[in-house]
Amino acid sequence: MNKSKRPFTKSKRSFRRRLPPIQSGDRIDYRNMNLISRFISEQGKILSRRVNRVTLKQQRLITIAIKQARILSLLPFLNNQKQFER
Repeated sequence: MNKSKRPFTKSKRSFRRRLPPIQSGDRIDYRNMNLISRFISEQGKILSRRVNRVTLKQQRLITIAIKQARILSLLPFLNNQKQFER
């Protein structure tokens, strides 16, 4: 039996690394509407951490900021319209 040392080799494809959605200087705050609106689906739901590609700490801050903005009527709780304006 001739076994190679590495049966599962990684492909040599080059890939472009995705930029993080939140830069180090961005403040996650309920007033920062252009940042918050990136993490909301077209129906008005908060997108998951897997979709957002953010850390757990950032996701918690985003969720709190979205909920505060909804309470202050800056964001809708539901969006049943076909087109979501950002």
